[in-house]
Amino acid sequence: MGVWLNKDDYIRDLKRIILCFLIVYMAILVGTDQDFYSLLRVSKTASSREIRQAFKKLALKLHPDKNPNNPNAHGDFLKINRAYEVLKDEDLRKKYDKYGEKGLEDNQGGQYESWNYYRYDFGIYDDDPEIITLERREFDAAVNSGELWFVNFYSPGCSHCHDLAPTWRDFAKEVDGLLRIGAVNCGDDRMLCRMKGVNSYPSLFIFRSGMAPVKYHGDRSKESLVSFAMQHVRSTVTELWTGNFVNSIQTAFAAGIGWLITFCSKGGDCLTSQTRLRLSGMLFLNSLDAKEIYLEVIHNLPDFELLSANTLEDRLAHHRWLLFFHFGKNENSNDPELKKLKTLLKNDHIQVGRFDCSTAPDICSNLYVFQPSLAVFKGQGTTEYEIHHGKKILYDILAFAKESVNSHVTTLGPQNFPANDKEPWLVDFFAPWCPPCRALLPELRRASNLLYGQLKFGTLDCTVHEGLCNMYNIQAYPTTVVFNQSNIHEYEGHHSAEQILEFIEDLMNPSVVSLTPATFNELVTQRKHNEVWMVDFYSPWCHPCQVLMPEWKRMARTLTGLINVGSIDCQQYHSFCAQENVQRYPEIRFFPPKSNKAYQYHSYNGWNRDAYSLRIWGLGLLPQVSTDLTPQTFSEKVLQGKNHWVIDFYAPWCGPCQNFAPEFELLARMIKGKVKAGKVDCQAYAQTCQKAGIRAYPTVKFYFYERAKRNFQEEQINTRDAKAIAALINEKLETLQNQGKRNKDEL
Repeated sequence: MGVWLNKDDYIRDLKRIILCFLIVYMAILVGTDQDFYSLLRVSKTASSREIRQAFKKLALKLHPDKNPNNPNAHGDFLKINRAYEVLKDEDLRKKYDKYGEKGLEDNQGGQYESWNYYRYDFGIYDDDPEIITLERREFDAAVNSGELWFVNFYSPGCSHCHDLAPTWRDFAKEVDGLLRIGAVNCGDDRMLCRMKGVNSYPSLFIFRSGMAPVKYHGDRSKESLVSFAMQHVRSTVTELWTGNFVNSIQTAFAAGIGWLITFCSKGGDCLTSQTRLRLSGMLFLNSLDAKEIYLEVIHNLPDFELLSANTLEDRLAHHRWLLFFHFGKNENSNDPELKKLKTLLKNDHIQVGRFDCSTAPDICSNLYVFQPSLAVFKGQGTTEYEIHHGKKILYDILAFAKESVNSHVTTLGPQNFPANDKEPWLVDFFAPWCPPCRALLPELRRASNLLYGQLKFGTLDCTVHEGLCNMYNIQAYPTTVVFNQSNIHEYEGHHSAEQILEFIEDLMNPSVVSLTPATFNELVTQRKHNEVWMVDFYSPWCHPCQVLMPEWKRMARTLTGLINVGSIDCQQYHSFCAQENVQRYPEIRFFPPKSNKAYQYHSYNGWNRDAYSLRIWGLGLLPQVSTDLTPQTFSEKVLQGKNHWVIDFYAPWCGPCQNFAPEFELLARMIKGKVKAGKVDCQAYAQTCQKAGIRAYPTVKFYFYERAKRNFQEEQINTRDAKAIAALINEKLETLQNQGKRNKDEL
């Protein structure tokens, strides 16, 4: 039976079908996870401060506390909170940019604060233009730039920090231009605050390059803060009179230094109405406000020296330069404060100049300069230089110039790319718009100093040299690669000079054995009776495996001589891994000392796959070397014996004791043959521990026998690091040995 539709009915039904399709399509779009940058409504080039500001704006609008009638409010807020937690962290942001959300499997979020937190406590100074919120990656560069900094370390939940905030803002406006005013959010940057010794809030410190930080202890009024800050401002006012006027001015002019002079009546105010009139007339000033005079004087200072195409190579070959490149119009004139650079870089023997690329485009093209920018030339002509990709503000440029001239990082291009170089190179493929790339650059400079003579360092801008980056299959930024003739190794570690150093050391002296089925059978299956192994079964495409690898290598270095560490590629040796019943990646196994069961092993099921957690797990599976002592054996062997002992007094329920137990076993192995290691259970033998003066767990004591006095002495050791304890014990043993030699000599 058929149903006939007229034309109008057909069109009406067709519209309904299309409408339903659109509704379903939109629902799918809404349900699909959005890109983290889109969620926060920021670009991929957004700075940490811009990301924080964007998140705060959304948090105040979308927080569940403000949307109690929206059943989706919690889920929607979790999405933007997750996006913020990832993008604010440089390492997580790099993983996300490279692998998407699948690269964050080991870093799951899920918690957020109340609406009041985001309204009152979140980023207290983010919206204040005179106050610069400093983060860990930029802190040292900023305070060592040569400028004077006064920094407020605060915690969002601290009421005293909130009480100080209005005064700190007024103070920042008062001294703006005289010194830099900073703020560090210790809620976000706990590690930075711990590194700087900050243990109470708010803590206020003066920082200047070359001197120790000075903490402020006065009352928190604006007047007191200004008075304290002024004590650290290094400037002098020269009193001119008839006898020195001409000579002083001529001497300064000969050195290229100008003068700002106020004319004063004897014993009177230097800025009387007549003096004000004279001063404004001589300097053509429209105002006598201190800030206005400062800006007027800065504006009238001479511009940087203009280098010509004919003299450029010669000038750069004999001196270190910070050079501004512009195309016709001098863009640097927009920020007159940059004129301070000449004075602030004088002690570093860095000259400051500019070059107009419109007069010699070939020169700029050969230097890969295609837009207004600045670069440091290191006194080797145009071959050794580095282009600046940071902020175009005074303190950031200062930090870049000082770091760059003393480092060994050079800008690369097709002409000098080390494709076939006999010497090893570390090359950073980056994009200037990428924040994690910019964060890595200062660490590369530090690493280049640590590895000078072993490795050369270069950076390649993939926005300029796209073809070269495509040739090496660069798919994400930054990608850091070590070229060692025909061998290429990609760096997957964190953005720090120390971890780059570890990576290079591991390339030269591998701590992890790359196993094949044959070597696995020979070294692991048929291992010697007293040997132990930890093996990582992985696949190169597995992102958790990629994240684990630098931690695995770091752990291996700490276990050298105790546990053999290996890895096997299950993509290459798929059938072997299937034979070994490896069902997931990474699969971490511990193979204990040889027993009748050749394939007996322990699998790691812990949540954390960092070097420390894996190390503790591995050490905990080693056979015990230390001796469990009872009250009787403690008395007989330790107090009445003639051997040296190191004792761990612990309680089974104590978490720190459980964490320390593997470290103590490591210590026992390190000092074996020289000092005996023992453990006393203070829950089971409370009276023994009480007599030993134990008041906290774990407590480590060193009991050493002095043969000259024929008695025991004891010393408490406060560190919990096996190497540090071993060093202290060895130092004490050497002292005892020297005492014994002196006694023999005297006899």
